[in-house]
Amino acid sequence: MYSHVLICPKREVKRFVDLTSEETSDLWLTAQKIGKQLESYHKASSLTFAIQDGPQAGQTVPHVHIHVVPRRGGDFEKNDEIYDAMDEKEKELKEKLDLDKERKDRSFEEMSQEADEYRKLFL
Repeated sequence: MYSHVLICPKREVKRFVDLTSEETSDLWLTAQKIGKQLESYHKASSLTFAIQDGPQAGQTVPHVHIHVVPRRGGDFEKNDEIYDAMDEKEKELKEKLDLDKERKDRSFEEMSQEADEYRKLFL
């Protein structure tokens, strides 16, 4: 569907308001840095930053994280359809997996290859 990265604070907290001022600043500065590199790497022209803060906001993983999504013109017919797409993917994931029991991680090789590609962006 779309390629994106999740940015998480070092300390695991459930809600955005639970972060300290320093953690909030670090989280957004990291998202800014990662976003800049992702936009260039994916030859995108824009970025969507999204937080789903709490279950009623669509948060299915119970810890704070920012979705950083590289965007291109025409990737969605209407710009805000990105949020519907994110919600749909989250619902599919929740229906298919018990995140605590049935989640299938990618192989070490797959994760290593992706990490190697992204690492090059920050050397």
